[in-house]
This record gives sequence, structure tokens and C-alpha cells, in this order.
Amino acid sequence: MPLINVIPGEKIPVAPMNVRLPAWRMPGWLLVFWWLARGLVRLTVVAVRYWWLTGPAVAALWVHARYGWLVLAAVVLVVIAACVGWWRWHPASWLRFGWYPMVARCRRLWVYRRGWASTMATCGLATAFAGDRYVPQLLKVRCDRYVDEVTVRMLPGQLPDDWAGAAQRLAYAFRLRDGQARSAKRPDRVILRFLRRDPLAATVASLPVPDLPDFAALLLGVREDGRTYRLRLAGTHVLVAGATNSGKGSVLWSLIASLAGGVRSGLVELWVFDPKGGMELAAGLPLFARFSYEDPDGMAGVLEEAVKRMRLRAARLRGVARQHTPSPDDPLIVLVVDELAALTAYISDRKVKERIKDALSLLLSQGRAVGVHVVAALQDPRKEVLPFRDLFPTRIGLRLTEPEQCDLVLGDGARDRGALCDQIPESAAGVGYVALDGVRDPVRVRFSYLTDADIRDLGRTYRRLCDSDQQPEVSA
Repeated sequence: MPLINVIPGEKIPVAPMNVRLPAWRMPGWLLVFWWLARGLVRLTVVAVRYWWLTGPAVAALWVHARYGWLVLAAVVLVVIAACVGWWRWHPASWLRFGWYPMVARCRRLWVYRRGWASTMATCGLATAFAGDRYVPQLLKVRCDRYVDEVTVRMLPGQLPDDWAGAAQRLAYAFRLRDGQARSAKRPDRVILRFLRRDPLAATVASLPVPDLPDFAALLLGVREDGRTYRLRLAGTHVLVAGATNSGKGSVLWSLIASLAGGVRSGLVELWVFDPKGGMELAAGLPLFARFSYEDPDGMAGVLEEAVKRMRLRAARLRGVARQHTPSPDDPLIVLVVDELAALTAYISDRKVKERIKDALSLLLSQGRAVGVHVVAALQDPRKEVLPFRDLFPTRIGLRLTEPEQCDLVLGDGARDRGALCDQIPESAAGVGYVALDGVRDPVRVRFSYLTDADIRDLGRTYRRLCDSDQQPEVSA
């Protein structure tokens, strides 16, 4: 006789389920009344939601019914004349409060709202539960000259990183150029930024040079939203990584030009290293306090001298101040290295290589508070080439050759958050993404381009006045 497995415990009796549904009979007039009431409520909601369309339409119909076509045409002409006058009198306020809000409402209705549910489903951002489908809520659309900014309420369980991974697909779904997802102030919301026109398509000419540089906001280029980009040099070191002809020179010369006023007044000393023989940076020789090229041993000596200056300054400031303040007697020292890998990886002399690595490690770890900053550029961002990459709080990624290099330069997950350095075209030299420690989202920037004539002009105009008769110290 076969054994029957019995689950131990008490058996709970189950009553049979009645699956028959009750039938309700409703008179036809009540059903029609219900349909009319529901339609009226929906029509009212739509009219209130799109008041910017229904309001003018109702007003136009009322004016036409009360006064006729001539009065309606006169009112329309007066409104158009008022808008034109506002635009001519104060274009900035007209664009901000008149034109762009109107464009945003139209784009919300015709571009985003029309296919919102289907786009969320195909991009994997909608979900289903218990037979019901749930779609993220479109809250607000803001527009400016270049960008659409779409605020969305996320579904429970979603993160901004989920939207960052789908931002490119969303941009193509809405037939736009580029898309990024950024965190909002409220934790249940995310901000999508879609690029309609690229303000970085054209080369950025050389920018005005201030008489006294603001070390917290150095003007270097143009952001992806059309505004000027300002780099904070105070309290940071800067790493620039990019492939050949990606525009590393544009970044370095933009930074040097923004500091040129400080060089002339004695607030800044530029110590420049050009291991490629001096071809790239020698044109700015009148601006430099130190200029070293070719000889690795000489460059190691200059770096060790910078370490000595740093330690002497730290001893002088100990117990007096926590942050260095530049002055003509105690200037800010900025070390500019054109090809850092030539100092850290490509030198055959092991002792010189270790001297350079030791000096750079000390400068990067201790120099910020005492006013000694390192700005370095390189092509190969691998760890074995630059072992102290994480000591650069500000990192700039120009055009790179591989997708993995984006995260190597800008930090883990930077590419998923929109830093597509590997997709920057070769024709867009000087375009890159800037990532700051403590700031989640990278910023796309095009740095200004200085011609050879601009650089020569810069050297003649802003050469060091405090010792104009003294030549900079040059080590070959």
C-alpha cells in the first residue's frame, strides 16, 4: 500500500467561494446622466489644466459675440503690439517671463504629454502591479534657448540612476539631440535635461582677461546651457584627460589666460612643465616664473623646489591661518604639467621617476591649503600611468577613445550619468565634461580656443611687472 505524505498540523476548512456577481438594473436616463456628468467633470479638469489655451479662446469668443470681428481684431493687434514692445524694450525679461514659458507649455502638450505613457513603457520606466499599469508623472517643463528641463515624479522603487541609464533613449524617443538625468531637491523627483540646440557646436573665442582673477570663479568657457563656465581653482587640483587633438591645450591656455591678470600683479606664479620639448607652452614664456622641459632630472628638481616652498609656507601659516591668501609677497603657485604621463610612466631612469612621483604625491596631498595647486593634462588615464588620480578633486574628461575611460577619469558611474566622453566627435576639440568631488552630475563645457596670436598678445600684455627685466627660470 503506497504511503501518503500528510502535512502535519490542523486543516483549516475552506468554504466554497461564490463567484456569481450581482446584477444591477439601471434605467437608461440615469446612465445617460452619469455619462454626461462624468464628461462634464473631465471637460472642466481639462479646461482648468490648460487655462492658457481655454482662457484666451473663451475671451475671444465673448468679444466676438459682444462686439464683433473688428473689435476682436483690434484687441489681437493691441496684444501683439504690447508683446513686440515688451520684447524691444527689455528682451531678457520678455524671454524669461513671456516667450519661454509659452514655449514650455506648448512643448509639454505636443512633445511630451502626447506620447508620455508609451515612451515610459518602451524605455522600461513604467511598471504593472495587480493588473494595473503605473506610469511616472510628468510634473513640469521649463525651456530656455537650448534646453528642455522636464521634472518627473518617479515611481516608488526608482532611483535617479535608473533614469540616467535611460536618458539617451528618452532623448531619441522625443526626437531630441541629447539627454541627461539629474537629482532634484525632492527625493521623489528627477530632472531630465534634453538638448534642442547645441551651444557648444561652434568654437569659443578667447575670453576677456580680468585685471584681478577670482580664484573661486575663473572664466574658462561656455556651458551646455549657454552660460559661461567658471572653474573654482581655490582649494583644488585639476586633472585634464583626453585623446590626441581633443583640446587639452585649450583647457590649459584658457586657465593660463584667466590667471594672466594675477601674473602681472604678482598674485600668481606659474611653474610650467612641458615634457614634449616645450613646443606647446613655450609661447607663453613671459608669463612663467619657472619653465622646464625635456630634462627629467631638471623637472624633478623644480618639483622638489615646489615641495620645499610648500613646507616653508605651511610652517609659516601654522597656527596663524587655515587657508592661504595670495599676495604679491606670497603668491599663489600654480604648477601646469602638459603631459603628466611623461613624468610618471615614460621615464626610463627609475630614481628620477620615483623622485617625481614622491614630489607630486606630496604636492597633491598637502598643497591645496597653502596655495600650491597642480593642473595636469594627460592622454592615458590608466591607474598604472597615474597612480594618484584620486587626489585631483576636479577632473575634466575631453574626447576619450574607450567608454571605460570615462569612469576612470570622472569617477564610477559618470558615463551612466551622461558624461559620454567617448562619443565627442573629433571636430569638437575643447568640448568635455567636468566632474567635481561631492557633485553628482558632470557638466558639459566647451573651453575657449586661443590662437598663436592670442597667446603672443597675452605674453606681451600680462608679463610679470614686478620683475619685467628678469627672465623666467628655464631648465631644459
